[in-house]
Amino acid sequence: MSKQEMPTIAPSNIPVLPQGFIDELRSMIDQTRESIAVAVNSKLTMLYWHIGNKVRKEILNNQRAEYGQEIVSTVSRQLMNYYGKGFSDKNLRRMIHFGETFPDEQILSTLLRQLSWSHFTLLMPIKDPIKRDFYAEMCRIEKWNVRTLSKKIDSMLFERTALSKKPDALARIELDTLHKKDQLTPDLVFRDPYVLEFLNLDDHYVEKDLEDAIMRELEQFLLEVGVGFSFLARQKRIVVGNLDFHLDLLFFHRRLRRLVAIELKIGDFKPEYKGQMELYLRWLDKHERQSGEESPIGLILCTSKNHECIELLELDKAGIHVAEYLTALPSKEILRQKLQQASRQARLRLEESAHE
Repeated sequence: MSKQEMPTIAPSNIPVLPQGFIDELRSMIDQTRESIAVAVNSKLTMLYWHIGNKVRKEILNNQRAEYGQEIVSTVSRQLMNYYGKGFSDKNLRRMIHFGETFPDEQILSTLLRQLSWSHFTLLMPIKDPIKRDFYAEMCRIEKWNVRTLSKKIDSMLFERTALSKKPDALARIELDTLHKKDQLTPDLVFRDPYVLEFLNLDDHYVEKDLEDAIMRELEQFLLEVGVGFSFLARQKRIVVGNLDFHLDLLFFHRRLRRLVAIELKIGDFKPEYKGQMELYLRWLDKHERQSGEESPIGLILCTSKNHECIELLELDKAGIHVAEYLTALPSKEILRQKLQQASRQARLRLEESAHE
């Protein structure tokens, strides 16, 4: 038999490793590498903050980077000689802007537990401090990666929350509470409108089609409604005496610590929807609410709504939120105009009620 034809015999003295042993070692290595990367990113981001502040305070005398354009360029050239392109003119100006945008070191340290330098580069161009702080805090609480943060900003998430329609002073109180206590409120959780273009519905759908599509695309639906929602039931049976009712969708929100009942409607919001939802919420409160949970709240999704009708019904006092949903994604400009108009109207109604 030639050398090439000799059979290969596996050595008999190789020990057999316990099942899953290598996977456990790999997990240990990967977790350590990830924690090291997070720590390094955090340290670098804080370094950029300190550099930007030092240049701004000691070289620019607290003026904006544009004030000392030549000075910043000189500092950049000197640093690049030692440390390379990471300290280019553009990057150094971004560090200065970073210090201007996030002046509180304590707040920054809290954000750094979750946010990377790439997160901050997306947040810095946002001029409205309420809007910027909303995205920063929600990013920290819901642990968004950079791609998710970018999508949330592009989808105008802030403008779709009730927070954006409040006076700045009230909005700031909610954000401060979120930062200090990690305490979410329904105004931070619920959106209006919800963008459900991923359901791929045609122009002639009925409520069952909408519900079926949500169940098919439940993962996408949960991404749209936000982190913290857990699906519990579809067509939840509610028995009152000898009457049977069925709630479309039932969720639980972990941070709000309460059941969330969702009803799906085609067309305009109608006043009778309030009584229906109130019945469901009271039944859930009596039969499903667990010890330590807050009272259940409701979300009615409609294709359109009358703001005055909703105000007169005082739905907020009943723990009921009404939001529109879109089954086709509008252009960003059309969505912006729609949201700006809704925000102006909401602020005007708040001002009128304050003067009554």
